[in-house]
Amino acid sequence: MILHLDLDCFFAAAHRIDNSQLDNIPIAVGGRSNLSIFDTKKQKRELSKIEGAFTSSILSCNDDKSFEEYFVDPDGKVRGIITTSSYEARAFGVKTAMPVAEALRWCPTLTVLPPNYPLYHELSHKLKQLLEKQIPSIEQFSIDEFFGDVSGWIKDEDVVEFAVNLKQQILDELGLPISIGIAKTKWIAKLATNDAKPNGVKLIQPNEVDDYIHNKPVSEFCGIGKGYQEKLTNRGIRTLGQVKDKKELFYSWGKFGSQLYRRITGTDTEQISITKDAHKSIGLGRTFDPEFNRDEIKRRITILCRHLSFLAHKGKHNPMTFSLKIKYQYGDKAKDYVNNNRTFTEQHLKQGMAEMFDKIDNHPSHAVVQVNITLSNFQENKAVTMDLFTLEDDSKQSQLTDSMQKLRDKFGIDIIKSGGEL
Repeated sequence: MILHLDLDCFFAAAHRIDNSQLDNIPIAVGGRSNLSIFDTKKQKRELSKIEGAFTSSILSCNDDKSFEEYFVDPDGKVRGIITTSSYEARAFGVKTAMPVAEALRWCPTLTVLPPNYPLYHELSHKLKQLLEKQIPSIEQFSIDEFFGDVSGWIKDEDVVEFAVNLKQQILDELGLPISIGIAKTKWIAKLATNDAKPNGVKLIQPNEVDDYIHNKPVSEFCGIGKGYQEKLTNRGIRTLGQVKDKKELFYSWGKFGSQLYRRITGTDTEQISITKDAHKSIGLGRTFDPEFNRDEIKRRITILCRHLSFLAHKGKHNPMTFSLKIKYQYGDKAKDYVNNNRTFTEQHLKQGMAEMFDKIDNHPSHAVVQVNITLSNFQENKAVTMDLFTLEDDSKQSQLTDSMQKLRDKFGIDIIKSGGEL
């Protein structure tokens, strides 16, 4: 059997662990674009202990800020969106991605908390360690979701009791409520978790799958986005049960269609993934209020480069491709990339991104609202430039970069900044 474990209202539950005053009242965790990265003063940041495309690597902590300090701008406007809400808040209509200001109108008694990402990542890491001691094979699917394969480890007739005891152990040791779905296949197990919530266990036997999915809306199944929902609706398919007799249609849609059919009908043989995929790229970006000053934008690009250089050093990556994308106030975008065969250095990245911004800034009179930088095309061994005039300079810059990253690793990423950032 395969278990799917999903923490209930994770971010909100994390804040309740050491604060009983938050119990049984409507609470929510809100977020907004983390622009503290651009502050000149030193910030409290940590590196995540968990890996995956679902998570950031550099974490900022805002738990020392009040609601007014974090969510209210100097002009008095409440900013931010809801990232997680408790069940008490959901009863008032508070939902994920809802603006904080709107959530407060729906629920005037709502307590909205600034996020504490180091706490969430630490708890997620502890949960994975706990699960690895109880289940032979574990896959972390997101910061608050895991798959576990207990086939050959726990008898099928004992799996519900095992899940109930595991759920209680997680609550006792970590203070976190969790829901568990169980099935022979991982995606039916994930679907079952929705019915296990809150804080419950739901088992779907193989001979129960057809009845279980019969009236389930297609929107509830993992992997069916709005585009695919529209595609299915146009063909009269609104429930998962209707998929059963559409095998030929799904298989005509290629690999994804046939895979989706098997997942929905519980006939797939997919195993949980316990191997770590190699990073193909790392990126960092920020969305901010309209900014016209090009010097300020370049300063922010420089700061993003510093953070990315640190992540490349920590991951032992040697990127050969640098990409920059900017977005203007009214939706226009510009992007470009450059390939190189020089040894990667922080100074080289900063210089390349500044030059690229000048090149792609097609609307210099328009405000910029977003900047994204991506490093990719990693080489296992550091590339050596064939240009003898830059070889010596690259060697010195590489040594300087390594020295700076070691200091940042020990004392924090803000310990060394370039003059252009201040």
